[in-house]
Amino acid sequence: MSKTPDKKHDVETTGHVWDGIEEYNNPLPRWWLWTFYGTIAWGLIYTIAYPAWPMIQEATPGFLGYSTRALVAEDIATVNERNAGITERLANVELASIGDDAELLTYARNAGAALFRSNCSQCHGSGAAGVQASGYPNLLDDDWLWGGEIDQIAWTITHGIRNEQSPDSHWSQMPAFGELLEPGEIGQLVAYVQQISGQDHDAALAVPGAVLFEEQCSSCHGAEGMGDPAIGAPNLTDAIWLYGGSAERLTETITYSRFGVMPAWSEEYRSAGGLSQAEINAVATYVHSLGGGE
Repeated sequence: MSKTPDKKHDVETTGHVWDGIEEYNNPLPRWWLWTFYGTIAWGLIYTIAYPAWPMIQEATPGFLGYSTRALVAEDIATVNERNAGITERLANVELASIGDDAELLTYARNAGAALFRSNCSQCHGSGAAGVQASGYPNLLDDDWLWGGEIDQIAWTITHGIRNEQSPDSHWSQMPAFGELLEPGEIGQLVAYVQQISGQDHDAALAVPGAVLFEEQCSSCHGAEGMGDPAIGAPNLTDAIWLYGGSAERLTETITYSRFGVMPAWSEEYRSAGGLSQAEINAVATYVHSLGGGE
């Protein structure tokens, strides 16, 4: 507890009193004050020397010209320079024979995995298992709409599917049969597709459904419903469904059709974010090595 000063050398109080307790007006230690002032001066100098103050489009650059982005760019340039030789080999390799070069194959797989995580995982998932019933295919199985050989995978990555970027994009379109058939007929088709895919189904509906399938669907999916990878027509006899194989999902697919789009990834068709030939070959090698490549 403080006391009321009664001598000249006593410390003055601030005038604050609480429950009879008075607060001394002790000055801060001089060393502490100078340290505090020093940190203020250092902060001002730092904001002038280095990027600091946010502006409308970018921060103030600082008179030292320091940039963490520039340092990262330098590191990337250094790595690219060191890998220039093997990158050139990867860009010009015959993909079907890449397995004959163990060093190049290892490099391509590692580079492809990194590129896949950066550019492809958003749709196909980090593990490349796709998103069931959402139109993003599983790249781990051996069910390929446009072919699963390594050269075919590279072509798909380069040109994409049903896009307006590349004139060589894969292109096919299933009719919306809701505009051509009655709901009852669509139900018959659903029953028949369930039958050939080994699912529980209405056998009575499947009989006329078989006739409708031959008339309306066999030209793309084949007489047995096994599809045609060359034109992107899926196999309807297995248990792999891009948009789901339940009666509800099949009805929706037949009624309204599907029209999934994959962008062209070649830098030739993208103003930004495109992949070089070496990068496309790397991704194709990685995807092909996941286990589903033909």
